[in-house]
Amino acid sequence: MQMDPDFARTVAVVLDEGSFDLAARRLLLTPSAVSQRVKTLEQQLGRILLVRSKPVRATEAGEAVARFGRQVALLERDAVAGFGLAGEGEGVRIRIPLGVNADSMATWFLPPLARLARQHDVEFDLHRDDQAFTARLLESGAVMAAVTSEAEPVGGCRVEPLGVLRYVAVATPDVVRRWFPEGVTAKALAVAPFVDFDRRDLLQHDWLRAQGVDSWTVPRHYVPASADFAAAVELGLGWAMLPVLQAEAALAAGRLVRLDEAETTVPLFWQQWNLRSALLDAIAAEVRAEAERVLR
Repeated sequence: MQMDPDFARTVAVVLDEGSFDLAARRLLLTPSAVSQRVKTLEQQLGRILLVRSKPVRATEAGEAVARFGRQVALLERDAVAGFGLAGEGEGVRIRIPLGVNADSMATWFLPPLARLARQHDVEFDLHRDDQAFTARLLESGAVMAAVTSEAEPVGGCRVEPLGVLRYVAVATPDVVRRWFPEGVTAKALAVAPFVDFDRRDLLQHDWLRAQGVDSWTVPRHYVPASADFAAAVELGLGWAMLPVLQAEAALAAGRLVRLDEAETTVPLFWQQWNLRSALLDAIAAEVRAEAERVLR
C-alpha cells in the first residue's frame, strides 16, 4: 500500500492547527477537501487517524501518519533547496515543530532560533513542556526535535548532550526576614510559601525533600509562566528555584538573595529525528553552539 504524502501532510496540518477549518486556510483548500483527504486515507489504512474533538486529536495511527507527513515535507524542502529550484527568501518555507522546556525558552533557547530565522525560510512552532516530558512529544511525532532531560534516545531519534541548567533557591530580602529570621531551617521551610510553576515540575519538591521537608504540606502559589514565575518571586510572593541564568541580575542587584549556596543541576540533551536533513542539522548545530556558550 502506498500512502499519499500530500494526504499524510494534511493530517499533520490538521493536528498542528487543531481543526479542519484552520488547516484548510493554511493549505489553501476548502474544509470539505481537507476532510475528504483524511477520510480517504483512513479508508485506505483501515484505521481512524483523527479524533474529531476540539481541538482535533490524533490516534496512535494518526501520530504515525503525521510524523511521516512532516518527514516528507522536511525532505522535500531540502531537495528543492538542493536542486536550486528556489533560493532562500523565495517562499520555500516549512514549519518546524520543536519541544522545549520553559526555563530553556526563557533563558537561552530563543537567540539561536532568531539567528536561524534570519538565515532560513522557516517557521518555528514551539511546544513547551517540562524537560522530563518533552521526549514524549518526539514519540508522538508532534515535534521534530526537542530539548529534554532524557539521555536515552527515543525510538527513531538520535541524542547529544547540551550541558546542564543550574538552579538556585532564591527569595527577596523581605521574604527572608519574614520567614527565615533564624535561618533556612526545615521548620521554617515547612511554613514558608513557595512559588510553583507546574504541578508536574518536581524540582522544588525534590529540593524541599532534601532539606527534610514534606513538600506537599508546604503553602504554594501556582504561576505557570516562566517570566511571570520569576516576577512573582521578585515581588515577594514566595521563594523558588530559579535558573542561575535568570536570577543572576537580580542577585547581583540585591533584589534576590540565595537561600542555599549549593546549586541544583539538570542535564539537558538535544534529541532529533534520525533523518538526514540539512535544515534540521543546521538547527541542531546552532542550538548546540548556543548551549556550549551559556551552559556548563
